[in-house]
Amino acid sequence: MKVVLPGGTGQIGTVLDRALTAAGHEVTVVTRRPTRAHDVGWDGATLGPWAAAVDGCDVVINLAGRSVSCRYTPENLRAMMDSRVASTRVVGEAIAAAARPPRVWLQMSTATIYAHRFDAPHDEATGVIGGAETGVPDYWAYSVEIAKNWERAQAEAPTPATRKVALRSAMVMSPDRGGVFDVLSRLVRLGLGGPVAGGAQYVSWIQDEDFVRAVEFLIARDDLDGPVNLASPHPLPHRAFMRALRTAWNVPVGLPATRGMAELGAFALRSDTELLFKSRRVVPGRLRDAGFSFAHPDWDSAAASLVRRARPKRPAALREAA
Repeated sequence: MKVVLPGGTGQIGTVLDRALTAAGHEVTVVTRRPTRAHDVGWDGATLGPWAAAVDGCDVVINLAGRSVSCRYTPENLRAMMDSRVASTRVVGEAIAAAARPPRVWLQMSTATIYAHRFDAPHDEATGVIGGAETGVPDYWAYSVEIAKNWERAQAEAPTPATRKVALRSAMVMSPDRGGVFDVLSRLVRLGLGGPVAGGAQYVSWIQDEDFVRAVEFLIARDDLDGPVNLASPHPLPHRAFMRALRTAWNVPVGLPATRGMAELGAFALRSDTELLFKSRRVVPGRLRDAGFSFAHPDWDSAAASLVRRARPKRPAALREAA
């Protein structure tokens, strides 16, 4: 199978590139900074020689867009919007122009499209799209608009021969350096992995191996299109999420953080508190209904698995001496 990954050099792209290549598929990564043999350059906004990789491929998985790991200033929010919409539109143009278009286009989206909510989970059928909540910062609504415009750009692309799926993904947990699991694990090991702002807000997540398996499932299922939630069936409150992560790392306690402390920490890390404070209670309704089975549905076991993979491997001589 020939797979094209626009924007495939980030954490999620690295996970997919590694797994799909290991499975024997031919992967081409479309990136602004091509350095490897299977990389192709682009600017993320205009057609160019890179589009030749799309013509004749089997699957496009578009992951392009400015990282959300930044301060949510007006400039950065606009860059998130523009990079996602422009790259999605041009991927659609490349598919529309292809003599042999791919049979499926998986487009990255985000579970952030749903409303800040504690009382009930969001699935694709009954979930509430965000943007109208009260008592939250005004700019949270702009994050929802980014997600809506991102999905709209794919939906409006004139690609009748190509099935389109929008991946409303929760946080992908992998042991790769710099990913969200790595960042949270460092906080835990420093003794800072306690609940934030009380810890009642829900965390939706998906283990990286299940993310890959869900992508493969969606590629194979010709009857599934439109928005699909990629999230574990068991989101949980932040306090329980961090407790399980501390247990996995064998760290007995974690310093809790007030809202003000979290805001200072996010500022120091050049990140934004929406990533911590927004309650994302998202469940995989369509995947579950289609018969997808999660290998890691519960965070306790998933965290333990990730910690085992993240721990540095000792040389054989040291293992034998132990």
